[in-house]
Amino acid sequence: MSIFSLKGKTALVTGAASGIGKAIAQKFATQGAEVHILEFNAESGQKVVEEIMNEGGKAKFHACDVSDQPQVLGIVSKIAEESQINILVNNAGVAHIGNIEGAEEADLDRLYQVNIKGVYNGMRAVIPFMKDKGGVILNMASVASSVGISDRFAYSMTKGAVLTMTYSVAKDYLDFGIRCNSISPGRIHTPFVDGYLAKNYPGREKEMFERLSKTQPIGRMGMPEEVANLALYLCSDEASFATGTDFPLDGGFIKLNG
Repeated sequence: MSIFSLKGKTALVTGAASGIGKAIAQKFATQGAEVHILEFNAESGQKVVEEIMNEGGKAKFHACDVSDQPQVLGIVSKIAEESQINILVNNAGVAHIGNIEGAEEADLDRLYQVNIKGVYNGMRAVIPFMKDKGGVILNMASVASSVGISDRFAYSMTKGAVLTMTYSVAKDYLDFGIRCNSISPGRIHTPFVDGYLAKNYPGREKEMFERLSKTQPIGRMGMPEEVANLALYLCSDEASFATGTDFPLDGGFIKLNG
């Protein structure tokens, strides 16, 4: 039996239409999991499902707004009727750039709905179905959860909440065999980065990409597949001793930038 196998397991991944979430969904499928993609963008989410199935994997798409609790509860309940839910990856999230003066109340509300309430909704939905046989929850936090980053006030606030929710759930559900961890990525090269550079630095995208890359001590941005590799480990049986822990994946950003 190969290590990091997810054969026979059912995994739910939110926000898997692109970037880190897509890479995780694809990685889990290659390791044998049946992947359920809960995604707001129906067209992109369905495309990921098709790509997975074309490669011989198992995947299903569910149109989902993670901030809508009745919707999340309903989708999870239907999945649980068909199979035991083994894994939840709370990856869906939205970003915001700005300090406290640049963060309007509407910005805080928008980020709260997805980044905090969305994570809460996902965990609240799956835990009752994991309590009998155990399971794994993986939340996507950020280096902004634990260190100060310029112009990330609202985003840092929400990712700090993700970190503490992770610790709380891990502590409360130890006796049920439910493990809960988080990953704190540094700067990862996703479509969001490309879109940000195109919008704010037209004609200077390459220059600014290199400048942002150098803010990581390792000298480059991470790739979504690298986050997916860590996610696979943490959600596999090989990580059965890991719970209540945040795993920075940041090219040395947290420890080596000072």
